[in-house]
Amino acid sequence: MKEKIEKKRLAILRILKESDRPISSQRIMELLDEVGQEISERTVRFHLKIMDENGLTEYIERRGRRITRDGLAEIEKARIVEKVGFINSKIDYFSYKMNFDIIQKTGTVVINISFIPVKDMPRAVEILGFAFGNGFSMGNLIGLYMPGEIAGHEVVPDGFIGVGTVCSFTLNGVLAGRGIPVSSVFGGLLEIEEGKPSRFVEVIKYDGTSIDPLEIFIKSGMTNATGAAKAGEGRVGANFLEVPGTAREEVVSIVKEMKKAGLGSFLTLGWPGHSVLQIPINWGRMGGIVIGGLNPIAVLEESGIKVVSRAVSGLVEYESLFTVDELADRYNQMEFS
Repeated sequence: MKEKIEKKRLAILRILKESDRPISSQRIMELLDEVGQEISERTVRFHLKIMDENGLTEYIERRGRRITRDGLAEIEKARIVEKVGFINSKIDYFSYKMNFDIIQKTGTVVINISFIPVKDMPRAVEILGFAFGNGFSMGNLIGLYMPGEIAGHEVVPDGFIGVGTVCSFTLNGVLAGRGIPVSSVFGGLLEIEEGKPSRFVEVIKYDGTSIDPLEIFIKSGMTNATGAAKAGEGRVGANFLEVPGTAREEVVSIVKEMKKAGLGSFLTLGWPGHSVLQIPINWGRMGGIVIGGLNPIAVLEESGIKVVSRAVSGLVEYESLFTVDELADRYNQMEFS
């Protein structure tokens, strides 16, 4: 019984975390029902009352509940068994929720958010200009966020500037929006030789991890995105996807439009039933390698700038992003109190 109660309360906390505003107990009940957890509104109110008393949630008069810092910490402490495969679920959620129109170039896209200390930003701006110019970033768009602003589902803390990079799973969302199912197989550390992908030296399957693989590789000092940028010799983060082989022609057409929109594309796209960098592919499927959106941030880390990153952070409007060529001017226009 205790385990069932804990699961329900964690589910409620996760719904509150994903909301950018307080929500009612009725709306929480509806959202739980959408994910297959049937629960009455009365039971939701009961759990919320207990969580209010424990400081995990708080009631905002006439608007509903919102999660507190203690509630966020409770989610982070949730049992690791429940977290396994969490990244895969997060990828599916945001890929489905995004609504970018590849023709009109409007709508939302998935971003990663990185927090850079204000004192390090002048140097970071210079490094990012270099990092985006090497062909190992997901497109050439970026976002800037002041302390206190919301970027995706993250609030930029005091003393930091938020930098948003296009998440590689934006590709999943665009393809899914055109009726092409995508399977995210693993994130890996891709070796680059003579400017081209050579082989995966490390891989982490998305259905078996609670942390984004590229976050792990960056913080563990396993990347060499700087070497890849400077001399075409290094190690970068990349994702391996599978799509139906019969959709190859349409996929090629779509990713050309994505590239024009500054959102990036496949680094390598295979052929139906053929292996890609020695990765076997099932019959009727084809594999593709997509560069990790956090690779420019890896260059910052390798340069000694300590960054806190949140992969697959949330959705932002495409129009709010700009090309990295504008980064220096945009940063110089920011006003700090």
